[in-house]
Amino acid sequence: MAEKLQTRCVIAGAGPAGIMAGYALARAGVPVIVLEKHADFFRDFRGDTIHPSTLELMHELGLLEELLKQPHQEVRQLSGVVNGEAVPIADFSKLSTRCKFIAFMPQWDFLNFLSTEAKQYPKFQLLMQHEVVDLIFEQRRVTGVRAKTPNGELEIRADLVIGADGRHSIVQVRGGLERQEFGVPIDVLWMRILKRQDDPQQTFGFFQHGKLLVLLDRGDYWQCGFVIPKGGLDEIKARGLPQFQNDIVSFAGFLRGRVSELDDWSKIKLLTVQINRLRDWCRNGLLCIGDSAHAMSPAGGVGINLAIQDAVATANLLADKLRNGAVSLDDLRQVQIRREWPTRLIQEMQVFIHRYVVTGRASGRRNSLPFIVRLLKWFPVLRQFPARFIGLGPRPEHFRSPTAT
Repeated sequence: MAEKLQTRCVIAGAGPAGIMAGYALARAGVPVIVLEKHADFFRDFRGDTIHPSTLELMHELGLLEELLKQPHQEVRQLSGVVNGEAVPIADFSKLSTRCKFIAFMPQWDFLNFLSTEAKQYPKFQLLMQHEVVDLIFEQRRVTGVRAKTPNGELEIRADLVIGADGRHSIVQVRGGLERQEFGVPIDVLWMRILKRQDDPQQTFGFFQHGKLLVLLDRGDYWQCGFVIPKGGLDEIKARGLPQFQNDIVSFAGFLRGRVSELDDWSKIKLLTVQINRLRDWCRNGLLCIGDSAHAMSPAGGVGINLAIQDAVATANLLADKLRNGAVSLDDLRQVQIRREWPTRLIQEMQVFIHRYVVTGRASGRRNSLPFIVRLLKWFPVLRQFPARFIGLGPRPEHFRSPTAT
């Protein structure tokens, strides 16, 4: 027989959206249980960028100083190498925030930090190795979740279920929420390559028409993301590993002599890039946020920060009512109304970037710079626009939810 629990809010998924929503709701005095199917937060292929908008939220919570004690790198300007030419892309120095930089921090460190701080609130509970496998319905209203745990099945009844379980969300599927797909012409191959002390500092990426190499600094190794045309993996494999190694070196020559570490295709993982969005983010008793509501491309590294903005808006709009009972469908729709516009704008920009910048359609000559990139090089003031868009987003949130006394 399944164990049963009761709470005010249960959240599926302990990624950035789930942990931040749980933190903000518990801070406001809402009893909340966050369920995470894994035993820890360690994943190789997660976004590491903590943008100025998120750092500003950390300041509002009084956590910024402690957060920045975690191992990280601070990037105040983003640059890229486009068709062999170094190009500045974004300058964060003019942003009206305390932190005028992007912090590159392994996401597992960020989630460990935030969940540890959330546990200071008695209303917050995080259950690891608890995988949500189904929803509970009563008269078409979602009233809880069923989870698989090391000790058997668990039922949690709640006034609100929040789906924050990522782009392959079981909550989204079980809730019957319809998803819109937007075509993306790329996929990404992820791998590790040893890092040396004399390697150049991290850049935004190495671009060549139709391809892109991004290097994320993990301390003693590079986490490499190699962008390829969608569905192009079989062709790359047919050409063989030596040719793939040469392709990497053609982007970043300093890796020559280390690409031989990639001696088996099992060391190279395919991540299928998606951009999609739910038509309706909610139904009675259920709300989806973060990647569960809108899967983002890696372009700009904005996914983690958009998810956190969703979580803050959720607490701002729902915490007061949720402390005292169930919230209405109209209440839940207010979250979508608040967050859908910035989501749409960012996704449209990502689709544009993939189709016209990364794939080189914006340039008539193969070895020339795309026109947009040339403008950024010629007119430094224009670099403030991508800095504002990437660093803060079109509608940055601030904490307006109450703090429990």
